[in-house]
Amino acid sequence: MSKFKKKKDGGLAPINTASLPDIVFMLLFFFMVATVMREDTLKVKNTLPAADQVEKLNKKNPVAYVYIGKPSDNYKKFGTEARIQLNDDFASVSDIAAFIAAERASKREELVPFWTVSLKVDKNANMGIVGDVKQELRKVNALKINYTTATGDALTNMQ
Repeated sequence: MSKFKKKKDGGLAPINTASLPDIVFMLLFFFMVATVMREDTLKVKNTLPAADQVEKLNKKNPVAYVYIGKPSDNYKKFGTEARIQLNDDFASVSDIAAFIAAERASKREELVPFWTVSLKVDKNANMGIVGDVKQELRKVNALKINYTTATGDALTNMQ
């Protein structure tokens, strides 16, 4: 008879899960802060023309986007001519005034003088619709206009 008994092997010690909720909430918070929400779902083809002298817009200034181009493959029921897209819906030229008024109303008053309308025009769209949009923007006094382009050689647009 022995005085000391061998201790039986109890296996691995259980994993401490006390800090698991902290880690989960930290990851959740990180992804909530780091994720950028998509602003608009494009319904028009938007192959931007290339330009070699481009400037970046200041991110602090508010920007409203007007997309112009032919409807994409999922929206062929709207025709094959170039269309205007404001936010997530197709629109006509007459809808631009209401869109501009709503965008201005949603911005803080001190940011309105710096507000810019950015035209994202497909390189295959005709300039007639672009001219109509610009005339409508002049009527509602949205005079700060920007054309969004891709960086590259401007001569490639001729092809």
